[in-house]
Amino acid sequence: MSQQHSSGLQRSLKNRHLQLIAIGGAIGTGLFMGSGRTISLAGPSVLFTYMIIGFFLFFVMRAMGELLLHNLEYKSFVDFSADILGPTMGYFLGWSYWFCWVVIGIADIVAITGYTQFWWPDIPLWLPGLACIAFLLIFNLLSAKLFGELEFWFALVKIIAIVALIGVGAYLLFTGFVGPTGEKASLTHLWDRGGMFPNGLHGFFAAFQIAIFAFVGIELVGTASAETADPAKNLPKAINKIPVRVIVFYVLALTAIMTVTPWDIVAPNKSPFVNMFLLIGVGAAAAIINFVVLTSALSSANSGMFSTGRMLYGLSKNKLAPEAFSQLSRNGTPRNGLIYSCALLLSSLFLLYAEGDVMRVFTIVTTVASICFIFVWAVILITYLKYRRIRPEAHAASSYKMPFAIPMCYLTLAFFAFALYLFSQEEETLIGLIATPFWFLALFLCLPFYKKRMKQDLALGLAAQNMR
Repeated sequence: MSQQHSSGLQRSLKNRHLQLIAIGGAIGTGLFMGSGRTISLAGPSVLFTYMIIGFFLFFVMRAMGELLLHNLEYKSFVDFSADILGPTMGYFLGWSYWFCWVVIGIADIVAITGYTQFWWPDIPLWLPGLACIAFLLIFNLLSAKLFGELEFWFALVKIIAIVALIGVGAYLLFTGFVGPTGEKASLTHLWDRGGMFPNGLHGFFAAFQIAIFAFVGIELVGTASAETADPAKNLPKAINKIPVRVIVFYVLALTAIMTVTPWDIVAPNKSPFVNMFLLIGVGAAAAIINFVVLTSALSSANSGMFSTGRMLYGLSKNKLAPEAFSQLSRNGTPRNGLIYSCALLLSSLFLLYAEGDVMRVFTIVTTVASICFIFVWAVILITYLKYRRIRPEAHAASSYKMPFAIPMCYLTLAFFAFALYLFSQEEETLIGLIATPFWFLALFLCLPFYKKRMKQDLALGLAAQNMR
């Protein structure tokens, strides 16, 4: 076995990779595609929606950061949850996180096919998805560094698009631009059309369902930290910038949109980013934004592939998944886990040929993924609470303590419970909420098999100790 095999996952990601992975994780496809719907539901109060969600998730990331830096042997949040809460919780958490990214990956592949048809409407439905899966698999198999390079450039495209949107919005605002509807760009649009909450609290809360999905992947900075050259330095730096990113990429972008295009004329089923560029006479706006959204979907699929391989590797090392998933390639990548996850992504090609409302199916499956992500974020906080109770000396010695730790854990958990209640208020999200427990039931039914493996492994370990 090579040195790379024996040393496990390689710490080959640099600080610039981690920073862009963190940014890419904080900017979901939901911002580009879903912002029109969130604006139409909540009006200007959508700004508070993103700020509130970003506020609570920042504390989840701070809890995760302290736990990961508490023991650099932890490769992900699954490792510290299994260590502190027990292997059973690690089993549920790791497999659920893997499931989240497989579901999102399937949705991304379907979306990528739709975006590709913008340029090549006659292309066979199966070709773009298959090409995307093969391309991302090859890059992820070669090395973690290549994953970082891909994600760096994917995230950079998203950042440039958002900064351009904010710049265009500021230009139109300060020049007093008058749109085709006769509306002059003005900050007063944020409150002169029914106030900040024009659709009341119901509209405000309705936007939470879509906005939460936009933040899915924000925890990727923790998954990637295992392969960062200097996690003690780079991980805190990436996490601490999350509030600034939320303000810049969500709040300023949506403010720019609503000051130029009043919220009540924003089309819920179209990207407001396209409209912003069309207003200044960029005729190629649709093609430009289609490229940005395609890149965003590729970024999400790439992140998902990275995460699923690492999750299966970690689960296998802890005897919570088949042993084959713990085998690494010569480049130190979790080859078998990546190939298995990609094989499941191929099911997206069958969805492309399915009859029915694809967007309805998309909403349901992404709701399931969002609920599973809320479970992941909640377990991170629950792990932190137990860590504080059983390892007070570790917290006292920590150089990266979570602020307002215990109260914020409970407050954030209460917010997640409220978010789940909001998922029950709409038909499609309710279907996802009802369907999600079947996943946990399936995990529960498979648990005895892995418990048997863990007992056998423990018995072998004790026997080896006795022989020494």
